[in-house]
Amino acid sequence: MADAAPDAILGSAKAPKAPSPARLLTVGDEWEGQRLDNFLFREVKGVPKTHVYRLIRSGQVRVNKGRAQADTRLATGDVVRVPPVRGSADTTPPAETASSAPARSFPILYEDEALIAIDKPAGVAVHGGSGVSFGVIEQLRAARPEARFLELVHRLDRETSGILLIAKKRSALTRLQDQFRARSTGKTYLALVKGQWPANRKVVDTPLRKYLLPDGERRVRPTGKDDAEGMRALSLMRVRESFPPVPEQGLPATSLLEVTIKTGRTHQIRVHTASGGHPIAGDDKYGDFDWNRRLARHGLPRMFLHAWRLQFSHPLTDAPITLTCELGPDLFVPPRRP
Repeated sequence: MADAAPDAILGSAKAPKAPSPARLLTVGDEWEGQRLDNFLFREVKGVPKTHVYRLIRSGQVRVNKGRAQADTRLATGDVVRVPPVRGSADTTPPAETASSAPARSFPILYEDEALIAIDKPAGVAVHGGSGVSFGVIEQLRAARPEARFLELVHRLDRETSGILLIAKKRSALTRLQDQFRARSTGKTYLALVKGQWPANRKVVDTPLRKYLLPDGERRVRPTGKDDAEGMRALSLMRVRESFPPVPEQGLPATSLLEVTIKTGRTHQIRVHTASGGHPIAGDDKYGDFDWNRRLARHGLPRMFLHAWRLQFSHPLTDAPITLTCELGPDLFVPPRRP
């Protein structure tokens, strides 16, 4: 039997991809202030980070024809030389081997050259990870392939709907995140809770502490001010409307609250209301599960927590901006007694 042709033998194995040619990339204003290593990670996807750092240390990556460090901050107009890189299916990280996120558009509340504000639906994570293949940001990038920069400014729980900000420029991202860290933004949520919330209980200043369930899922519980692992959590409560019980439908009294958070702790509103005996409707972590089942039969398919209003300064002009996002059709207040 004749030997197989060399090309046939080589073709039976996965050959590595040929190196791409060196590229010269001009930094746009959307990447102003970005670290060099983070800039490269987006430009050479599928290449291990260790290899990227090796290219930087060896001087193969250049900024304006000179050597640079991984933490070099880029400026608009900088020219970055990206050397040839060799990749193969074996070096592609797990996140890249998964099927790409499907393109999806979301209702736009506000958009300009610096940022986008969308109405995030409940049940959609803001980003992939922790068992979720993709989220809002990955879907939005797929829907806008021409956009060079789209990054989350902040986060919402997967079960929470409402206003979510996405930056379109690096400078906008850093300035908005500075506002969130300095607590100079105004974030107000709408929450339907069980029972009559006392109108004079306007401030909840109870520290919260994270812990893990046996299966590794995270939870939060209220704790004392002397707990070294507790984090201060401050919520301002305002009763927008109270609803009487409807016994014939198995529904207790409820209150629709406007909750303005001054700190951004994990599950802050959910734990603050539940620890006071007023769980949020539909909350599957800290709620009243029997009540949740009754609400589901009446048509409430999800947790009633909605990011309703957001106030901040525009990252480029400092102009004050107030955005509101009204309740969607999947949220309802309890039926009134006939």
